[in-house]
Amino acid sequence: MNAHRFEIPRDDPQWPDVYTYTDKISYAPGEEVRFHGSTSAPRWSLLIYKDGAQPLLVHRADNLLGVHSPTSKTAYRDGCDWPVAATWTLPSDLRSGFYRVVSICARPGGDRFVQHHFFVVRPVAADPSRILVLLPTATWTAYNDWGGANHYTGTADTATGSSPVLSLLRPWTRGMVWLPPGAPRICSNPRRDRSAPTYPQKDWAVGNGFSLYYAAAGWAQFDRHFVMWAEANGFHLDFVTQTDLHNRPELLDGYRLVAIAGHDEYWSTPMRLAIDSFVERGGRVARFGANFMWQIRLEGGATQICYKYHAHQNDPVANTADHHLLTSSWEDPALGWPGAKTFGLNGSQGAYASWGGFTPKGSRGFTVYRPDHWAFGGTELSYGDVFGSEASIFAYEVDGADYTFRNGLPFPTGLDGVPENVQILAMAPAVLAEARWTLEGGRYYVGDADHDYFQALLGGTEDPEAPPQRYGSGMMAYLEKGEGAVFNAGTCEWVMGLTRNEPDTIRITRNVLSRFLAEE
Repeated sequence: MNAHRFEIPRDDPQWPDVYTYTDKISYAPGEEVRFHGSTSAPRWSLLIYKDGAQPLLVHRADNLLGVHSPTSKTAYRDGCDWPVAATWTLPSDLRSGFYRVVSICARPGGDRFVQHHFFVVRPVAADPSRILVLLPTATWTAYNDWGGANHYTGTADTATGSSPVLSLLRPWTRGMVWLPPGAPRICSNPRRDRSAPTYPQKDWAVGNGFSLYYAAAGWAQFDRHFVMWAEANGFHLDFVTQTDLHNRPELLDGYRLVAIAGHDEYWSTPMRLAIDSFVERGGRVARFGANFMWQIRLEGGATQICYKYHAHQNDPVANTADHHLLTSSWEDPALGWPGAKTFGLNGSQGAYASWGGFTPKGSRGFTVYRPDHWAFGGTELSYGDVFGSEASIFAYEVDGADYTFRNGLPFPTGLDGVPENVQILAMAPAVLAEARWTLEGGRYYVGDADHDYFQALLGGTEDPEAPPQRYGSGMMAYLEKGEGAVFNAGTCEWVMGLTRNEPDTIRITRNVLSRFLAEE
């Protein structure tokens, strides 16, 4: 890591490292994987594991010749452009899955440098008895600051240093693919007084040489937890990436159930069209995640674009015939396609909970409002009960809707584009801005940035009760659409209920997967 806290090769043969990336993010069995690499070591090794409940070593190559190549200062945007350092032709019978790539070189004193990458093997043919896991790789890309920048900050020539253009042809920053047990999550322990908010994941990242964004997104922090639980509990999984969904929507055909887990923030128009069509035709989506927020564009096969807060000013498609592809929030009136039309909830009406200055002493669980819904079957939960708090499942980023109460039950108002037939099953308070106290030396992670953005985008006044709301709620919801249906857990941290063995979260997850997999 350099002084700007991003990862890049040291270029020091006295203290060597090795980095690799693949020429594509996913492959079909039988295709050749090309590993592009650079190392300052004379020799290095490549190991590939099928990751999951029981990781399996499927390929190993040792004593590979080390070749060093320079890294551009704009590798985050333009890609690394390193030569091919190794290849592997995938066996024709290789099972669909997430494959972790481990590159290793020796260092003086018996130490070694280890780097983690990945690729996905797509299914050859759909099997309706298997769950098709859709990995939110656009969100992973948005937070990947390897080489200098991501969509949030960095060394780019912008006001914040963030880059609206990111390459997929570079390594993944440390912590997105692999984490040691016990790495802190963003949801920290609640404060018992009005002391300055703490962000333990940042302290741990600095002290252990991991990316400052490791806890925000990625396979290791979110999706792997769902996959490990599902495989350990007898569910069979196939895998695709969002890039596959964008370019190969036919991969959904033949499946009954698509599952998404963790932090799921960025989508392109072709991705939304593909998943909407899947549901309308009778498919089911189980979304154990949250934060549906931004439109992206994928261009040239390996470039992700998102101008976010500055889309109207800087995105080249603004005020053109392609204005509908503007990389703004899905709640932007200029797009005319609210995010909730796809999964029943949106990011702007929920946002943050249970960390920093965001409801720091909240329940960290959901309050039940419709206990008779089939999703709660076997839980014995009643109206007003709270579940998941012991595992802190209601935390980090959550999705919600504008709502009102009638006879003690929450209903969507529809003012934010949420379909009227969305059933709000459970909910808890969330906010768009951190609560602040006058504290010398206190620092806030997000502050008011998102609230101010939506205030400017959607109008309203400084009145906290005027839209867009400073206050909202994260929700667990159910939506029937066309011939299909969507279950939306509405929280990034749902997976912690599975990993921490919280019984109600587990029962609800099993109910949803079993019902959605069943042939009707």
